[in-house]
Amino acid sequence: MTRFTPVIGLEVHCQLATLSKLFCACANRFGAAPNTLACEACSGQPGALPVLNREAVDLALRAAAAFGCDLAPHLVFDRKHYWYCDLPKGYQITQSREPLGCGGEVELADGKRVRLERIHIEEDAAKILRTSNSESLVDLNRAGVPLLECVTAPLLASADEAAECLARMREILVFSGVGECDMERGSLRCDVNISLACDEPSARVELKNLNSFVHVRDAVQFEIRRQSELLASGRPVERETRTWDPERRETRSLREKERASDYRYLPEADLPPVPLERARIARAAACVPELPMPRRRRYTSELGLDATLVEVLLESRASAEFFEATLRHARDAREVARWLANDVRALFAEPELDVHSIAELSFKPFDLAELIELAANGRASRPAARQVLRAMCRTPRAPRELLRELGLESLDGGAELDELCRTAIAAHADASEAVRSGHARALDVLVGAVMAASKSRANPVAVRARIRELLQAAP
Repeated sequence: MTRFTPVIGLEVHCQLATLSKLFCACANRFGAAPNTLACEACSGQPGALPVLNREAVDLALRAAAAFGCDLAPHLVFDRKHYWYCDLPKGYQITQSREPLGCGGEVELADGKRVRLERIHIEEDAAKILRTSNSESLVDLNRAGVPLLECVTAPLLASADEAAECLARMREILVFSGVGECDMERGSLRCDVNISLACDEPSARVELKNLNSFVHVRDAVQFEIRRQSELLASGRPVERETRTWDPERRETRSLREKERASDYRYLPEADLPPVPLERARIARAAACVPELPMPRRRRYTSELGLDATLVEVLLESRASAEFFEATLRHARDAREVARWLANDVRALFAEPELDVHSIAELSFKPFDLAELIELAANGRASRPAARQVLRAMCRTPRAPRELLRELGLESLDGGAELDELCRTAIAAHADASEAVRSGHARALDVLVGAVMAASKSRANPVAVRARIRELLQAAP
């Protein structure tokens, strides 16, 4: 059977996190009532002129620096003509002749580097809403929202690589503060170009508007299989644009794929070239933090963290920075990572706390470091420390104060601990006799009883030691 090699490239569209749209003062905001964020400019009224959003340019320059692109000396814009009901002007303002940046790369987990062919700025189209009676409604709120389009070279060779490349691009954009990249809300969308090569490449098929990593992987896998079956049977692959149907788990044809000449590109006469000064480029580059892939290597090699913990810490820039800020006040990187990955994340699932992300925590990294230290030196048991952590979400108080105020300081000894241990031994005679007979596991029953009676205040290590002493001293 003839083997075909997939040739895959991505076109990733990221909505830039600006306050207003690309060429007008309308708010760039998700969730508003339809057609409430539109004006003469973004609705394509005759005579309305575009005014370039400076913030959008700065965010695009930051993205270019994060990817390592070579920049053009100035910004120039073009008109891309086509007509759908989601494009009020009948053309889109974009960059064709001279993109903002070329080159740059995305690194995958196995070390493969995927080159970017170009990144450029353009305006988003409106949103089409299909009704149950086959009508098409248009919401202009999204029309004119600034987009950054990032186009990879066709260097990806599998569905898994395509999905991973999109994930790596997303995390670079998110960490750089360029956009929210919420795929459910449509602020990050992906088109995939795919063909199969044997002696010669087949026609290129575009998979349009994929909005999740799973959809990218599934759609590419299906398309590889579909095109392979066509070519193996001697039939050609048609050059077309297709969409993914997640319910039927198949791609279906939308239209014949447009060619560049179909768009009738023209220079945008209403926007003169914008010089990109070195100082402006340098300011944008200075806003790029340490990116996720270098952090992965540092967290694993220097801090000794396992891959699962690292991925949790790198879920967001806020999470990674909270980890590193906590680490400046703590000694054990693994313990800090475990607390953030397990105990702190568990807070987000408690509705009464009304905390949904690291950025919403009311306590600071040094507070978490202090709590971890209290647990590590035995001042608080782990369950007690978790109670203090929840209290820290409700009131911004020092962990030591809350531990004392809640009466959760560990019992390491003294009359109270002694009495709890004696009571547990008396109440669990069978377990006590089993421990005397050499069955070490039975000791867990006695320790558990003391922990329950003390409401997790007792230090388990001290409890074990005291119970052994009492059992050995008993006649």
